[in-house]
Amino acid sequence: MTEKNEQVLGKKVSKNNASLQHGNMPLAPAQLNVSLKLLLPLLASILAVSPLAVDMYLPAMPTLAKHFNTPMSMVQNSLSIYLLGYALGLILFGPMADKYLRRSLVLLGIGGFFIASLLLPFVSSIEQFLTIRFFQAFVSSAATVVVPGAVREYYGKDTAKGLSYVSMIMMLAPMIAPSIGSVLLLAHSWQLIFYVLAAYSLIVLVLVSYYLPNANVVTLPEGETDKKIEMSFIQRYKIVLSNGKARLDIISSMMISLAFFAYLTAIPFVYLTIFGVSEYTFSLLFALNILALMTAHFTNTRFVVRKGSRTMLRFGLTIATIAATVLMLVNIFELPLIYTVVAIFPLMGSISMVAVNSDALILTKFPAHSGTVTAVIGTLRWGIGALAGPILAFFYDGSSKPFALLMFFAVLLVLSCQLMIWFNDKK
Repeated sequence: MTEKNEQVLGKKVSKNNASLQHGNMPLAPAQLNVSLKLLLPLLASILAVSPLAVDMYLPAMPTLAKHFNTPMSMVQNSLSIYLLGYALGLILFGPMADKYLRRSLVLLGIGGFFIASLLLPFVSSIEQFLTIRFFQAFVSSAATVVVPGAVREYYGKDTAKGLSYVSMIMMLAPMIAPSIGSVLLLAHSWQLIFYVLAAYSLIVLVLVSYYLPNANVVTLPEGETDKKIEMSFIQRYKIVLSNGKARLDIISSMMISLAFFAYLTAIPFVYLTIFGVSEYTFSLLFALNILALMTAHFTNTRFVVRKGSRTMLRFGLTIATIAATVLMLVNIFELPLIYTVVAIFPLMGSISMVAVNSDALILTKFPAHSGTVTAVIGTLRWGIGALAGPILAFFYDGSSKPFALLMFFAVLLVLSCQLMIWFNDKK
């Protein structure tokens, strides 16, 4: 985008600010000087950076342990280190996304990710590997934290529809990433995985520099803009966390994420060890559940505009409650594999529907603090995700019951939060 075009876009944004009210009016592509057909895949490609970074190197973990002459547990810790770095980055960059130009933060995040990806093949110890992975996750959060806010600005009250589109596209990353990593590992070495990540981030970097609008659309009256920009990090977080109804939706988002991370953490053990399926069958079953996620997002895009995010959240939560109950009973009575597969498919789809709609409801409550909101949601989501492993390890009994029970109780807590919101609305 040329300097002249950026000036024109800036004038359009300034003009739009005076007419928009509290982020409820979606912006037309013409107003943004960019096509949503191009923008949505671009935002999805930015979000896909973290799933690719997490999933592509998983097949190479045993090779990394051998290369660095270190226990497998140390290599596995690199995943927790990545989650920690990403969560801490969100805390810092979230409020910055409400103050600074969007493209600048994305360029910083993707650029830092690119540099880290180039450095990783040259490390000589596990300590160096962990350090650079932490930096890679930390800096990349500067790019991903702006995406939900960008979707909210462009879709307004239809934010859930936009988030579903972006998530549906982004879901391709975790679906294919492990397979890509395996092919690269067999074709050359573990280093090639990170070179490919560097190449991917470089392509995204170029596309962002040309096509991502360089202005944030502050959808509040102009008189309030300067005041909000001067707010401190703590003030921004206080505004978000002091809203009672938003807190219940935030807890819902966090707990539904616990159910999701419980699945990610336990499902290799459940399928490969408990039920003894082959690696090929496991990959098919894993892809089947990714398909469930994508189907749920597609369904959400079809109905959320007419029904609303709260209605779609409750619809997804109803299915999740039933499926989680079935999954729990299936594992308590140790029924055959097919029953677990049948229960997990709707559960994973409904979990994604609850997550995307709860996020949309939170974002639309705070149009001028979308970066801070994204930081709160992301930090709690990734933080609770890091606890799924220790929780499952604490209750480990050699069966799949702890995994099913954790998912059930996580969904039950979401149900409790949403019932509280429903009762408050009835008053």
